[in-house]
Amino acid sequence: MSRIGKGVRITWYGHATFLYETPGGKRIMVDPWVYNNPACPDSLKNIERLDAMLITHGHFDHIGDAVQIARQARPNVVLAIFETYLWLNKKGIDTAMGMNKGGTVEVEGVRVTMLDARHSCGIQEDDGSVIYGGEAVGYLLEFENGFRVYQSGDTAIFGDMRLYGELFRPDLAVLPIGDLYTMDPRQAAYACEMLGVRQVIPSHYGTFPALTGTPGQLREELAGRGYQCEVIELKPGETID
Repeated sequence: MSRIGKGVRITWYGHATFLYETPGGKRIMVDPWVYNNPACPDSLKNIERLDAMLITHGHFDHIGDAVQIARQARPNVVLAIFETYLWLNKKGIDTAMGMNKGGTVEVEGVRVTMLDARHSCGIQEDDGSVIYGGEAVGYLLEFENGFRVYQSGDTAIFGDMRLYGELFRPDLAVLPIGDLYTMDPRQAAYACEMLGVRQVIPSHYGTFPALTGTPGQLREELAGRGYQCEVIELKPGETID
């Protein structure tokens, strides 16, 4: 099993949903899509407690269960870009908190910085209409022990990833590799090098046939560049402890 920051546990719920358990015992979920997520094991679909939720953007496969899970698990804060926060608030989530790119807040003992992502962010309502959800974002999470994770959210590669590497020096990146809607493995390999990370968890692949990128392809692309970065290939439901 791969080693990450001491005291940080990461569980992959499949697709782009992750649960972080902090050294202080807090539970923080990113992009809550669980109940209708075909990659999520049934054993993980009963979420009784969360301390916080972070949302990267408004597409169904990232925000689809946010309202239901927020009502059930009662997190102390549901963090999102301002326009998505307004939508959550209208849905009755009174713990929703809005912020914007470049800002940093402390969430349950974790310093969370909202960063750029290159992606769209429409929120689809039950009647099929799409409303403006602001812009897609990523997050830099700095845990109590100093361990730093760059959770990119859905994105294409962009040049400021190199700047993020210089500014924040993340230890681990969580990057999409599926292609079509996000980066493919080749772009993700470049992103790892730009960020300066030595460990990467691939996400947003394999859930649907159209998401064709694989962790094996990412390893090949990294090797072809001569860049040493461990690809931590999780199975849905697996935890790094």
